[in-house]
Amino acid sequence: MSRFVSVGNVIVDLVMWVPSVPEPGSDVIASKSEILVGGGLNTMVAARRDGAEVAYAGTHGTGTFGDLARKALRDNGIETIQPQIAGVDTGHCFAIVDDSGERTFVTHVGAEGQLGTEELNRVQLQPGETLFVSGYGLVHPVNAAALAEWVPNLPTGVRVALDVGPLVTSIAPEVLDAVLGRADVLTTNRREALLMAPGLTSGEAAAEFARRWNVLAVVRDGSAGCWVSSPQGETFLVKGFDVEARDTNGAGDAHDGVFLAGLASGLEVAEAARRANAAAAIAVTRSGPATAPTTQEIDEFLASA
Repeated sequence: MSRFVSVGNVIVDLVMWVPSVPEPGSDVIASKSEILVGGGLNTMVAARRDGAEVAYAGTHGTGTFGDLARKALRDNGIETIQPQIAGVDTGHCFAIVDDSGERTFVTHVGAEGQLGTEELNRVQLQPGETLFVSGYGLVHPVNAAALAEWVPNLPTGVRVALDVGPLVTSIAPEVLDAVLGRADVLTTNRREALLMAPGLTSGEAAAEFARRWNVLAVVRDGSAGCWVSSPQGETFLVKGFDVEARDTNGAGDAHDGVFLAGLASGLEVAEAARRANAAAAIAVTRSGPATAPTTQEIDEFLASA
């Protein structure tokens, strides 16, 4: 399997589980809390656990959160390409998970928001490798400007995948178009897809994205599965799996990592999507961000489905 390289932002998640998200000005007692490394780590862990060689090309800082981020990368067998940025720590995020399994984020940006041209020039990609870009990075001014210039000039044969993320409406249109003009794969969830294509269904949005940007478009549609549309005009639903959701944090990341690892290993699109659906289904039954299953767990889940 070829190398999977991510410029997604690795940050530290301060996760709290609550009965419900409090109203403005009120308070609620968390039943549990954890400090976990998440953000861009989750997709890389998913790809790594499904057999890919993975490298992190994003930036990271000095301080407590930076140390936690680097340890998590090492512990998961992920190469770190960039040196530390002195004088600034890695960012962090408050992740609030309610009893329905839904999550709400508040994020503070740190060193991961300082991925510039000098840093990207350290990243040497070869044909056959996969570059994963997160929409979170495209809303940070430094990252956005550098990626919009760098991505379109990547070597032919490098597979570029973009997950637009929940802040898609905050990405400058010229930045989004620059990255999608070179992208091979676009992934979103249903909410993000409908923000980008108001009035359409998930399947219609996938078809519209594939046509507009000449990409393989994947729209995750919860337990229903995911809609897949090719630039050639074929659109279909790959059915999902009914499970009892405990925590949806990281499910989309698990889906992305396993789907792209599957494509890199030579799987057909539909089979890669089915494995990704299984990975997401397993992930939502677990608490925390980096909850992607291993190859063996996916295989066992599909065998029993």
